[in-house]
Amino acid sequence: MGEPIRIARGIHVPAAALEWHAVRSSGPGGQNVNKVASKVELRVDLTAVSGLDGPARSRLGALAASRLDAEGRLLVTSQRTRDQLRNLEDARAKVQKLVERALKAPRPRRITQPSPGAVERRLRLKRARAGIKRQRGNTPDDEA
Repeated sequence: MGEPIRIARGIHVPAAALEWHAVRSSGPGGQNVNKVASKVELRVDLTAVSGLDGPARSRLGALAASRLDAEGRLLVTSQRTRDQLRNLEDARAKVQKLVERALKAPRPRRITQPSPGAVERRLRLKRARAGIKRQRGNTPDDEA
């Protein structure tokens, strides 16, 4: 594999945690698509990512949960280009962006209340809608 993926100062994915292989791409491409394996599948052992604190590691696990393989490794694919090495770099960039997203803590939600004017508008619209629906029902005139 070669080089580790560097994310930030002190945070990187070691080269030993990366494993990739090329497979045939899907989609159109003529006879060439049957000969050339340009799609890249990159598997990353997330437990080997160094420099992450506990909350960032749990956020990374949550972000990658839908892309884990049977062994619990992150599976990232790229078939954006027809060049195998460019697809490998693209897959490595995807891993880097995912780890960078896990580093950022989400802003805490500030609990708010609707303004009195907003409550009044909502109730007024609700009464108007109820009136419209009430008019659709059977009236004493209809039964005659």
